[in-house]
Amino acid sequence: MTTQAQQLAGPLSAAVANLCVGLQPQVSPATAAGFREVLRRLSAPLQVAVAGRIKSGKSTLVNALIGRRVAPTDVGECTRLVTRFQYGTVDRIEVVFTDGRKQVLPFEANGSIPPDLGVEIDQVSHIEAYLTNAVLRDLTVIDTPGLGSLDAASVARTEALLGAGSDGELDPVSRNAVAGAEAVLYVVTQGVRADDQQALAAFTAATASREAGPVNAIAVLNKADTIAAETVEGSNGDTWQAAVLLAERQALTLKPRVADVLPVIGLVAESTETGGFTSADADVLRRLAELDEATRETMLLSADLFVSWECEVPVGTRTRLLEKLDLYGIRKALEAVDAEPAITAGALRRKLLDASGLDGVRAKLNAVFRSRADGIKAAAALASVTSLAAASGDANERQRVHDAIEVLLAKPEAHQLRLLEALTLVASGAVAMPNDLVEEVLRFGSSPDLSEQLGLRGRPPQELMAYALERAGWWRSFASFGATPAQSRVAHVVHRAYFLIWQQLRGRR
Repeated sequence: MTTQAQQLAGPLSAAVANLCVGLQPQVSPATAAGFREVLRRLSAPLQVAVAGRIKSGKSTLVNALIGRRVAPTDVGECTRLVTRFQYGTVDRIEVVFTDGRKQVLPFEANGSIPPDLGVEIDQVSHIEAYLTNAVLRDLTVIDTPGLGSLDAASVARTEALLGAGSDGELDPVSRNAVAGAEAVLYVVTQGVRADDQQALAAFTAATASREAGPVNAIAVLNKADTIAAETVEGSNGDTWQAAVLLAERQALTLKPRVADVLPVIGLVAESTETGGFTSADADVLRRLAELDEATRETMLLSADLFVSWECEVPVGTRTRLLEKLDLYGIRKALEAVDAEPAITAGALRRKLLDASGLDGVRAKLNAVFRSRADGIKAAAALASVTSLAAASGDANERQRVHDAIEVLLAKPEAHQLRLLEALTLVASGAVAMPNDLVEEVLRFGSSPDLSEQLGLRGRPPQELMAYALERAGWWRSFASFGATPAQSRVAHVVHRAYFLIWQQLRGRR
C-alpha cells in the first residue's frame, strides 16, 4: 500500500488511491496531474456544501454547525462568494483570486470574516477560512451564495460548485472535476420552488452521469419557528409539530433527491452553539418570567409588541434578546424558566438547543455523511478519475482507466462502491424503476441501521433475517428475469446488499 493511501481514513479510499498511483505512469501528463489532485482530495476531509435560496439562513446554519459565528449573515461582499471552512492549526483567512493569487486577511475582532474584503470582488474565486475547531477535522463545510440571487456572478459560483453549469454537467477538464463538493446540505424554507428541485437534480445528475456517485444530499427546513401552525393540518396548534409535518411533506416532494428533510431553527441553534446566548440573557429571561401573565402574553403576540410594550426590562435589552432567539425561542425559554425557576444559564441554553432541532440535523449528518465518508469520497474520486480519462481524448487511455476501475469494483470489498453507484443511478432517474422498488433501493442509503435499511425498524432479529433472505432471492430473480440490462445491474447489487445484511444478522446470533 502506498504512503498516500496509508494516510486515508478508510479502505475504499485507500483502494482508489492505489488505483490512481498505479495508473499515473500509464496515462498522459495532464491526466496524471489530475490524478495527483484526486489523491490530495482523497486524503482531505469530506466536503459538504451548504446550499439553498437567498435568505434561507444558510450562513446562520453554517455557524451553528461549526460552533462559531464566523460566516457573515448580513448582506456584504462575502455573502456573494463561496467560502470553505476547514481545519487549520492557526485561524486565518485566505482570499483566493481567479488567477491563483492568495491574500491573507485577519478575522474581525468578533471572530467573523470581514463583510468587506478590501479587494476587487470580481477577481476573487473563493475564500478559504482555516479554523482550529475540532468539528472541522473530518468535515469541510462550504458556505455558498444564495441561488435565486439577483447577482448572476454569485449564482454562477454556487452552480459551478454544485455541478449545475449551463449544460447541467461538470466540466471534466476543469478543476471542478476533482474539486467540487462531495455532498450537499440543502436549505429550504416553507415553500419548495422549482429551482430548488433543479439545483438538487443537477447535483445528483453530476454524480450519476459518471462512474460512481452516492446519494449525498440532505435537506433542512430552516426557520421552522415561522410556520403558522394553524395552516398545517394535524399540528394541533403546535409550531414544532407543524414543522415536522411540513418537513415530511417536503420530503415527499424532494425525494429521491435527498435522504431526508429535517426541521431546524437556525437562529436559535446559532445563538446557543456559538456563545451568543449568555448568562446575562438568562437573567433577562428570568425577569421577563416574573411579569404578570397578561403582560407576557401581550408582548409575545408580535416582535413589535415585544420591544415596544412597557415593562421593567429596557427596550434595548429586549431587542438584543429578540435578535438572538426570536419570539419562538423566547417563548420556549420562558416555559423552561416557569417549570424550573432556578434553572442555570447552561441548562437553559441546553433547553433552547434541544428546541432548535440542531441535534437532529447533526445526527442525520453523521448517519448519511460521516458514517459513509469513506465510500462517498471513494465514489467521488472514481467519478473524477473517469472524467479525467474521458477528457484526455485518448481512447486507449480511457479504456485502460475503465478496465482498472472494473477490476477494482469486481472485488468483494468494493461492494459499498457498487451500492453507492446503484443508489445514485436510481435516485437520479438514470435507471428507471417502479416507485415501490425505488423506495426499497433508497432505504439502503437512509441509515446505517440494518433494521431501517430493511424497512422493519424495531422488529426482532429472526424476522429481519427472514425478510433479508427473502428479498435477496427476489432481487436475484428480478435481475435474471424481467429486468432491463440497466435494472439488472442495480438488482444484482441490491441482491448482494440483502445477502450481506442476512450474513451480518446471522453472525450476531
